[in-house]
Amino acid sequence: MSFELILVMITAITGVITYIDRIIWRPKRLKAVVEAKEPLLVEYARSLFPVFLVVLILRSFIIEPFRIPSGSMYPTLQIGDFIAVNKFAYGVKLPVLQTTIIPVSDPERGDVVVFKYPNDPAVDYIKRVVGLPGDEITYIGRTIFINGKAVKAKLIGKYQGSNSGAVMNGAAVVKEFFPNETTHEVLLDMDKSSLDMQTVTVPEGHYFMMGDNRDHSNDSRFWGFVPEKNLKGKAFGIWMNWDNGVNFNRIGQGIQ
Repeated sequence: MSFELILVMITAITGVITYIDRIIWRPKRLKAVVEAKEPLLVEYARSLFPVFLVVLILRSFIIEPFRIPSGSMYPTLQIGDFIAVNKFAYGVKLPVLQTTIIPVSDPERGDVVVFKYPNDPAVDYIKRVVGLPGDEITYIGRTIFINGKAVKAKLIGKYQGSNSGAVMNGAAVVKEFFPNETTHEVLLDMDKSSLDMQTVTVPEGHYFMMGDNRDHSNDSRFWGFVPEKNLKGKAFGIWMNWDNGVNFNRIGQGIQ
């Protein structure tokens, strides 16, 4: 059972108890000759309902925190990053059902997106949008081809990380230039074979995702496309990093 479903259930239960008490139980207590003591369950429900309701609204419709558990998005995101995700970037969705009720915008190439893993929706993944609906995507020799055109790339230097990121030290840092003029950095591990993929066409209503740590990422090259309904939001900032201690240099960084 997902945390979101649990939160919805608790909010609903406390709300129902509070409502029933207001229209039935409380009037009966007030009419009693000796005023009855408010039941403990009602007291807790009335106190906690506003709290759960606010958390549910914030988490479902506005902003949600996530923690990065793996290195698949180096160098953009590091293990231990706590990130903030804009939940309404791609439309307002109903909690649990994930049905869009108010469309806002569509993902763009280069967006860093949190989504439900298609093979196990209980697990959240974070990757970069590479292919939009209708795109033809190829990955050969560590080069992305979008609709037959190679994505421009420029070598920046060698990666030098710390703590958990030290395992990637020496990898090539490359800046990619997507057709929509967005740029971002990726890591290429030249000690490994390129994880090539022949041309695939992204179906309507789906997206092709890749990790920035290209040779160490479990992404759409292996398990396919992400349906629009699985998108949870766009990652936009880092508010904390904890990896063997607080890394204050990461706090407040934006995500490109």
